[in-house]
Amino acid sequence: YLLFLFARKSIIQLDMANTKKALIVPAFETLRYRLSFPKSKAELLSMLDMGTLFTFRYHVWTKGHAPTNFAKWRTATTPYRVEWEADFEPYVVVRKDCPEYDRRFVGFGWNKVAHIMELDAQEYEFTVLPNAYMIHMPHAPSFDITKFRSNKQYRICLKTLKEEFQQDMSRHYGFAALKYLTAENN
Repeated sequence: YLLFLFARKSIIQLDMANTKKALIVPAFETLRYRLSFPKSKAELLSMLDMGTLFTFRYHVWTKGHAPTNFAKWRTATTPYRVEWEADFEPYVVVRKDCPEYDRRFVGFGWNKVAHIMELDAQEYEFTVLPNAYMIHMPHAPSFDITKFRSNKQYRICLKTLKEEFQQDMSRHYGFAALKYLTAENN
């Protein structure tokens, strides 16, 4: 509920109705099945310092949320802009007329990455909300992530879809999209 109130206020203040912005909600996680949700940023920071919470997927997929710049977020009091980087997959609040998720990416893998890439290609500004946050709770692995981990064919198929998507981005956005083709090679 607090996220909703803060996001609503930010949507108005940042003039999202008339601008292309993707508001990033910093993501954290806990390894505990029971957690008293922090009622403030100060309480969340305390839980981070105590090791009750961690930045989202820090131990398995740092690249997915690193551009959020959690060190800056700790002390931020105003929204701040971050740049797209390869494999960036933050949770965002966007206008309903933004690009839809690419339907090639169902199940596990690359749905958020492709969406953020498309937003970047369309020149959305990525703005981190300084007082908003979400917490991922532990749960059993999904059917699709289990397939991804255990089935080489699944991984090959996802790689093919990813390459096809990057080629489509290049064709659609031209020279500006070359960074998406070369991102993994840098």
